[in-house]
Amino acid sequence: MEIFAGIMIPFLGTSLGAACVFLVRKDFSDTVQRALNGFAAGVMVAASVWSLLIPAMEQSQGMGKLSFVPAVVGFWIGALFLLALDHIIPHLHRSADEAEGPKSKLKKSTMLMLAVTLHNIPEGMAVGVVFAGYMSGNTEITIMAALALAIGIAIQNFPEGAIISMPLRAEGLRKPKAFVYGMLSGAVEPVGALLTILAAGFILPALPYLLSFAAGAMIYVVVEELIPEMTQGSHSNMGTVFFVLGFSLMMTLDVALG
Repeated sequence: MEIFAGIMIPFLGTSLGAACVFLVRKDFSDTVQRALNGFAAGVMVAASVWSLLIPAMEQSQGMGKLSFVPAVVGFWIGALFLLALDHIIPHLHRSADEAEGPKSKLKKSTMLMLAVTLHNIPEGMAVGVVFAGYMSGNTEITIMAALALAIGIAIQNFPEGAIISMPLRAEGLRKPKAFVYGMLSGAVEPVGALLTILAAGFILPALPYLLSFAAGAMIYVVVEELIPEMTQGSHSNMGTVFFVLGFSLMMTLDVALG
């Protein structure tokens, strides 16, 4: 039961954020958007280091000085995986004028949702692989460490849900439909988490690679999407300040609860 609750926590964060469409009348300003993107980037970078890469190397201590190999290999595979998805799935970032990926006749609202869904895939995998490590019983990953990651991802998912639903409402979608779009963008997380748990159960020796795979995928999202969005325009230092805030919060959660 605690595993199911843990993998649903990030989805709850997205859903609550999407529900802002019922409470807030106007879309977020550019400054607020930069702050939210910076916060999300900080959480994801800290989670990648403390919750994924460091545990991946700890799992490989038997390799001696080569304990970094699974972390490096998995990290690269994760980044290349997201790069491939970027090229095969049509999607539109909120601040972009043109869609990325193959040409498509999909609606703008659909491609906006796909952009956030893409960046939620590694987050779901990250939560899943950490819970898989806890369930294996052969690692130093505790239930509190897994919950810390889930809570950290949920906190940064809250503004993500709002970032999807609010602009869609501003473009004329009805509030319930905008909410559903925002909520669905996070549905991939519990699905990805569950599939990762199942995969890790069959190939437990690959756990260090899976941990670093999720880290590589998340860092790709941060560098390719969130950092450019948080630094564009005037007052870009707001995004940087919130990056530090998000990083500090996730680091605190992981160390204090882990």
